[in-house]
Amino acid sequence: MNRVPPLAGALGLTLLAGLLGACGDSPHLDACAWMKEPVESAGRTVVLVDDSASVRGRSTGRDYAHSIGALLAKVVARKDLVSVGSFSGDSAQITWIAKDRSADWATNNDNAINREKRKAQAVGCLTGLVGKASSTAPHSGGSNVLAALTAGASSLEEAPGRRSLLVLTDGLSTTGCADLRSAAFRDTSEINAIARVCAARDETPALTGVHVTLAGLGQPAADQPAPTTAQRTWLTTLWRTLCGATHRAAPGTTCTVARTAIGTAAHRVARTKPPHDLVVRYADDRPETYQLPGAALFDTNSSAVRATALPLLNDVAVRARTTPGSRVTVSGYVDPRGRPDNNRQLSQARADAVKKVLTGLGVTRVTAHGRGLPTGCAKQARTAAGRMTAEDRLQCDRRVDIDIIRK
Repeated sequence: MNRVPPLAGALGLTLLAGLLGACGDSPHLDACAWMKEPVESAGRTVVLVDDSASVRGRSTGRDYAHSIGALLAKVVARKDLVSVGSFSGDSAQITWIAKDRSADWATNNDNAINREKRKAQAVGCLTGLVGKASSTAPHSGGSNVLAALTAGASSLEEAPGRRSLLVLTDGLSTTGCADLRSAAFRDTSEINAIARVCAARDETPALTGVHVTLAGLGQPAADQPAPTTAQRTWLTTLWRTLCGATHRAAPGTTCTVARTAIGTAAHRVARTKPPHDLVVRYADDRPETYQLPGAALFDTNSSAVRATALPLLNDVAVRARTTPGSRVTVSGYVDPRGRPDNNRQLSQARADAVKKVLTGLGVTRVTAHGRGLPTGCAKQARTAAGRMTAEDRLQCDRRVDIDIIRK
């Protein structure tokens, strides 16, 4: 048996320790490194992740990464060259997470077992990239899904072979021609009107030769307003229309809405304050507001509801009782003629008085708030007779707003 000389053994251990030290205490092998190698590909796919507030939520957002495995498996099966990015705001700017990652599991890989391993690795690596895109902080508030479609298609313009665009979004645009904050979510005439506006403003994306897949439509974060089944169907029809699925598409062009259920996942609260984001509340989630003039409800400096106002409040009560699942908010306001220290007290007393009447008329789930002075008159600056007089403005300020909120 040959023995290693002590000096040689010591030198060998020292050299080995040096090599390990140079690489770190625990060398890490990147299982995705092979995807960075440039290869010729038969097709390209761009994956864009909606990073707006409606998808992210406040603490629990939509988990695209672990919900679209079947869609990513199709990309890998085609051995596409893949780029992944996120979008938010009213621009076509994409925050790229990774570009030109090869999912080609077959080139220079003749072993069947290794090929299957590479396939699984590719799906896992793309899942990680999508997860990273989902956690990227939005660069501005809101979302413009049409602008993202335009940017994604533009990034594929020079790509040879099949061109695919996978967009992960709830479809709730809050900017651009397809701003849905005021949409009624009811019929195709509204969809056609939105499509005409987008065409007139030249905001409809050029998707000729691109295979578009939309996943997650109508699935905002759990703590955001949620659409009904009918509203989700309307949203699907809208985006199929805007990406050309309902028209005769150019050769090699498709638009598919994937019926993929998107799960949820908690995320870390951002250290920096996120950009302000407006919310799509749907037609049935927006409050129905009754603005009742104070002169019709109360005497000056009084919080006792006049008997003559009861029929008016009864009409509101009937509307609230016949609106399923509704809740009612009463907001009292006063005009600036009273003492500042009495404004809040009087406005609260009037709101409470209206609440008491509505409750007596069978309305449940009523809250009352004394708002004091309003920030401005809610009516138009002009009346049928011309500009509002000072008295008109006082009566507009001195009012009670009753909101019937459907959800």
